[in-house]
Amino acid sequence: MRRKMKEINYETLGHISQIISSAKNPGDAATHIVHSLTEMLGLKGCALLLLNRRSKKLELADAAGLSQVYLGKGPVSADHSIAQSLREGPVAIYNVEDDPRLQYPQEAKAEGIASIVSVPIMLRGKPLGALRLYSGQPWEVTQTEMTFLQAIAEIIALVLDNLRLTHAYKTAIEVLKVMRPVIRPKRRTLTE
Repeated sequence: MRRKMKEINYETLGHISQIISSAKNPGDAATHIVHSLTEMLGLKGCALLLLNRRSKKLELADAAGLSQVYLGKGPVSADHSIAQSLREGPVAIYNVEDDPRLQYPQEAKAEGIASIVSVPIMLRGKPLGALRLYSGQPWEVTQTEMTFLQAIAEIIALVLDNLRLTHAYKTAIEVLKVMRPVIRPKRRTLTE
């Protein structure tokens, strides 16, 4: 059976928010997110997938609790892998063995995954990716748990956007420093 989920309350939300927002770059943020959620929610694993708008693939930012075999199963299509999640909101799959929305059901079963929850990460109405939570035992997600996971996904979107903007500002400052003309002191003449 899935380990007991830590009681969902403002303290839990605050703790996870603090962990996520302490990251200095997107890679650190992804690592903090997946490891914290796996541990705090008693999950088999967790993955943060970011949408590549050109290829329409969900690319792995980081994962915890999942084998390299499972993570290397193949490209995750935004149009085929629990696609409803990116269009319509969170999706809870109670039994991975008989749900047609999964792109890789046999691989999920072989990994020991019983249930998957996919929560879209949205910013300004556009999908950035998905937060995927994997349980080794059947997980009937409650409305409270789903609301909690949606709040976490919203925080993730804000943190990722903030990190992106911070990186853009730092890059712009560096470019401006290079482009700035070197100011040389004017040479004085004897008549001045």
